Amino acid sequence: MQKIFNKIAEELQIRQSQVEATVKLMDEGNTIPFIARYRKELTGNLSDEVLRSLDERLKYLRNLEARKEEIIRLIEAQGKLTDELTIKIASTMILSELEDIYRPFKPKKRTRATIAKEKGLEPLSHMIYLQCEKRDLFEIAKEYINEEKDVNSEEEAINGALDIIAENIADNSDYRKKIKYFCFREAVISSKKAKEEKSPYEMYYDYAEAILKMPSHRILAINRGENEEFLKVKLEKPEEKIIDYLKKQIIQDYKSQFAEKLEKAILDAYKRLIEPSIEREIRSDLTEKAEEQAIKVFGKNAKQLLLQPPIKNMTVMGFDPAYRTGCKIAVIDKTGKVLATTTVYPTEPQNDINGAKTVLKELISKYHVNMIAIGNGTASRESEMFVSDMIKEMEGEIYYAIVSEAGASVYSASKLATEEYPDINVSLRGAISIARRLQDPLSELVKIDPKSIGVGQYQHDVNQKKLNESLAGVVEDAVNSVGVDVNTATPSLLSYVAGINRNHCEKHCEIS
Repeated sequence: MQKIFNKIAEELQIRQSQVEATVKLMDEGNTIPFIARYRKELTGNLSDEVLRSLDERLKYLRNLEARKEEIIRLIEAQGKLTDELTIKIASTMILSELEDIYRPFKPKKRTRATIAKEKGLEPLSHMIYLQCEKRDLFEIAKEYINEEKDVNSEEEAINGALDIIAENIADNSDYRKKIKYFCFREAVISSKKAKEEKSPYEMYYDYAEAILKMPSHRILAINRGENEEFLKVKLEKPEEKIIDYLKKQIIQDYKSQFAEKLEKAILDAYKRLIEPSIEREIRSDLTEKAEEQAIKVFGKNAKQLLLQPPIKNMTVMGFDPAYRTGCKIAVIDKTGKVLATTTVYPTEPQNDINGAKTVLKELISKYHVNMIAIGNGTASRESEMFVSDMIKEMEGEIYYAIVSEAGASVYSASKLATEEYPDINVSLRGAISIARRLQDPLSELVKIDPKSIGVGQYQHDVNQKKLNESLAGVVEDAVNSVGVDVNTATPSLLSYVAGINRNHCEKHCEIS
């Protein structure tokens, strides 16, 4: 654990004592908002953001250490663990590099190399790889001819030995690390159209970009286009540089009898074994980093939306625009209580503008409405023109605002909305949500799955578990930064308060 504490302290540029105190609090089951607000004296006043970074790195490094122990145990069980290997495993701080170290020891399916080993050709492969034998290679290979093991000629023996060498080259963790380095610096992702159809991915029908400069949103876009079978994607690697590197590492004398055979093994190792797996790993790494960036953008946008200032002491009319089914209306008072609901038809096909004005003017006068919140969905522009004209015909100061209605329909049909408004039609609940999210954005938006509030792209393409955890953390931070009024807060809002769980919230609301 001390090694983990040191690493996190170094990465986050905080004191080791702060890391130790924070980890102790987390291990005791305390949430990050609770620690940030009520345990500042123990953590040295670490912010929510630093605490979440610490938590993320702690999970990664603990998982890494657990995997190291497992790999050491598995290699030791094979009788192949050495002091050098133990040190190499212990010093590795990246999970993918650790897996590369374990790669040669991982149980494999039946491969060309394992078949060659079964034929007794491993000693021959060692001799060729070491390149120190003076005797003629074909003379040596004669000793391995064995019809019972299906080795019928010197050429077959040598080819089998080269299969073993190729797999050993492909499994070498140092080689793989260097090859990945070359690829991340110089490889290019290219995409071509996969079929003659129009699609949202037409800009990628003949596209290429260095992965070093490729922004995360383009990586996710290409991935989606490939998954939807509109694109064929290829990673163009610096093959010549990679092959030259492997030759320099392996071939000792280009004039020796082994040089040509080893070149053949190197090319086979790269083309058949290294290139496909490295491409998968690099694209997986790119996707993971792109997802992390996308999730950060989600979180940042969500927090900005949640922390929009509320409109205090105003009675608000929610206006949910539509065409055929009519515009849904809800009036809420200064505390968010629903005063009235109705449906009007000022848009096509009915175009009952005068009838809609009569109904809405009556509601505005009766309940002293100060503000009209218009949803930004279908028929929003026509509804805005209608409301603007209506306000001009009225006395007093009445304003309107366009409000994002993302997630309103999701909330309307949710279990929570049914519990809150059991006697109100599902179609009218959207208007209530629109009004409330203008009046108090935070209190209303916490009722909706953060993925549904319209703050980012590719939400269905990223790791859903990580996205949910990140957005839940953002909502917690927002709620605890602003605080709540316990007299009016809903269970949805109270459940995000540090130190309060869902049961506490429901009991509080029952008592209230």
